[in-house]
Amino acid sequence: MSQFDYIKDIAKYGLENDQEKLLHALNELIEYSRKNKKINFALHLQSILKEGLKTQQTKGLAKVGSQKYLLREEDLSLNELIIEKITSDYTFENLICSVEVKEDLEYFVKEHKGIQVLQNYELPVANKLLFYGPSGCGKTLASYVMAGELEKMMIVINMGAIVSSKLGETSKNLARIFRHAATENCIIFMDEFDSLGKIRDYSQDHGEMKRVVNTILQLFDYLPQDNILIAATNQVDMIDDALIRRFDSKINLGLPNEIQVKELIQKTLSKSPFKIKNENDLSEIINLSRGLSFYLIQKTLITAIKRGLFNTLPSNKKLYIDVDIWKKLLLLEKK
Repeated sequence: MSQFDYIKDIAKYGLENDQEKLLHALNELIEYSRKNKKINFALHLQSILKEGLKTQQTKGLAKVGSQKYLLREEDLSLNELIIEKITSDYTFENLICSVEVKEDLEYFVKEHKGIQVLQNYELPVANKLLFYGPSGCGKTLASYVMAGELEKMMIVINMGAIVSSKLGETSKNLARIFRHAATENCIIFMDEFDSLGKIRDYSQDHGEMKRVVNTILQLFDYLPQDNILIAATNQVDMIDDALIRRFDSKINLGLPNEIQVKELIQKTLSKSPFKIKNENDLSEIINLSRGLSFYLIQKTLITAIKRGLFNTLPSNKKLYIDVDIWKKLLLLEKK
């Protein structure tokens, strides 16, 4: 069947008020869209379906049809462990990093795009990435870039929900996430990974952290090769050494140098009408930006544009950034 056939069925069963067939047709369209890599459309449909079912339950309406159609692929407790499922259109063009980092990431992408070649020669496929560095240095952006380059859906894990005070529950939550991801052929993204992978000799953990780390080690070993795990941390020194060794690539996304600051400013302003009036101002801004993250530099730039715009509304077509405001904002961030 084509997409149009499914849509015709949905319209027909909706008008006939046949809820069981309607839900069946919707689920079939979701599956069809997934298989044809229309992931965003599938996720939006699934979201609409979930909200519709929740509304019915709230209003006390009777459910029509079998449970397998109403709650297909639906595990409410599992959903609590996932912040969102997303697709990305980011590419390497959106990422500012060193040549070495870009090369590492490009080879990682090549391995997965040529996975069949490696498997033909019984060679292992790299599928575990660790991004580390200070806050705001682009770890989350880098994960979006990988999702975009590989054209894979990314599951963003709710780390707060994964960690449980109940003995053994954290390990169970992790196992459920990995089992679910194996059926999706997707990327698992775990931010603040140090909250799970702490060094196992921390006395305050009373053995629970040792069990969690051992569980992660086992899950890493049995992760299907076409699945990808991306972990991110600001505190790499807190992660257990055995876990660190399991990652195929460990990417240090540090603070930007002068060249990268200039590139960040140029990319941020590339599609904007706002410009920096002279080159000397740009040099001073770059100098003031030393020691700040990509995020903070971009945030101060956007704030300076907004404040300058409201302070003096432009009377002509030339829109220059108020560099004095920008400098003050950068100095405040450095303090």
